[in-house]
Amino acid sequence: MSRSSFIVYIILFFSGQLYGWGKTGHRVIGSIAEEYISRKAGNNIFGILEGATVAMVGNFMDEIRSEPKYNFLDPWHYCTIPDGKTYAEAGTPGEGDIIAAIERLTYELETKNFTLGDEAFTLKLLIHLVGDIHQPLHVGNGMDRGGNEIRVEYFWEPSNLHRVWDSGIIDEQQLSYTEYSEWIDHPTGEEIREWQSAGVIEWAMESAYYRPQVYDLPENKKINYRYNYDNIDLVNRRLLQAGIRLAGILNDIYD
Repeated sequence: MSRSSFIVYIILFFSGQLYGWGKTGHRVIGSIAEEYISRKAGNNIFGILEGATVAMVGNFMDEIRSEPKYNFLDPWHYCTIPDGKTYAEAGTPGEGDIIAAIERLTYELETKNFTLGDEAFTLKLLIHLVGDIHQPLHVGNGMDRGGNEIRVEYFWEPSNLHRVWDSGIIDEQQLSYTEYSEWIDHPTGEEIREWQSAGVIEWAMESAYYRPQVYDLPENKKINYRYNYDNIDLVNRRLLQAGIRLAGILNDIYD
């Protein structure tokens, strides 16, 4: 590898660490949620967010990482459930994780007792994290930092597995977030009821369940069209589930 290629590799390898879905993914989730939020809940949320949409605040929790005072929120983006273990067996770390954070933020929005900031701030965090937990690599196995240490060549460019799932597969579709939402937003009534009846730990265990598919890589770790083809349905399913479940939570809180 040339020196210039190595530098690009290092930039790509470290830039995607700990992030959830990329900007398009979070906006897709928010856009789908908006279609299933009740009118009453939508009006309440619109007021709290001062006219911003659920789709457009979905990336807020990643954007505030530029502020060192929010570094304590980094562990909230993910959780660790080793292969063969349940979440109860793995345990919640002292600094918290995504499951504990979603439960905490939901409770604070229901009771209006906020510990980190105002209602808008708390709501933006919740919107983001409901998306993150549906990205399979945000439920890590405890071995490779959610795929960040799995170096791959994605469409002939250096990357890592986490980055591929955050944004690579989604961005490769070359759709705006509204086009993407329209493409995948076709759940059945039964799916909506089933997905919204599941709890947060179930969402995490679903992500863990998909690990064998996510880690099914060729020996040379060079992936492109075939890997995208094999995984786009799963990516779309997780985005859609996240949007439907986010709407369910927001309706419970604000309707």
